[in-house]
Amino acid sequence: MRLRFAAPTGWIALSTLLFSLNASAGIEQQLSQCAAKQDKLDRLICYDKLAAKVGNKPQASSHVAPVSKPAPAPQPKPAPQAAAVVASTPAAAEASFGKVQKVEKVELDKVNLTVATVKKNPYGALTITFDNGQVWKQSDTRRYRLKSGDKVYIEKGALGSFLLGKEDTNATIRVKRID
Repeated sequence: MRLRFAAPTGWIALSTLLFSLNASAGIEQQLSQCAAKQDKLDRLICYDKLAAKVGNKPQASSHVAPVSKPAPAPQPKPAPQAAAVVASTPAAAEASFGKVQKVEKVELDKVNLTVATVKKNPYGALTITFDNGQVWKQSDTRRYRLKSGDKVYIEKGALGSFLLGKEDTNATIRVKRID
């Protein structure tokens, strides 16, 4: 028993197969053209265009003409206003991507405090509680005389450390805030 519709179906399947082979050969050719580009940006733009063409069309009709001219260089975008820190649209977010946002922070370099209590641990390190409720611990091993009611200052040191000292003396100790 012979089927009449088998022959046209076979021809359609064969033509679809040949067309898809031709389309994949075109994609491979375009990929090799993109890979041959020396400039990184031009190569990336070429790959992006190729991916967009392949992603937008179905696989059977993805045959595309080779890219013959290089993509134009991107135009520099104007810098966003300093007041517009938060981007409201995706285009504005893209324009400010990677830029360092300068936000002025008010940071203190030195704080004057009054000692409320001083405790010594078994190793001789001081734990100092101030009248504002802050608790600081001595992080070095030097001897330092403190008593309740002393007026002291804490200032920033090198590499994120803090130094505690009295106004009337030249000696300081390294401290670390614990509460």
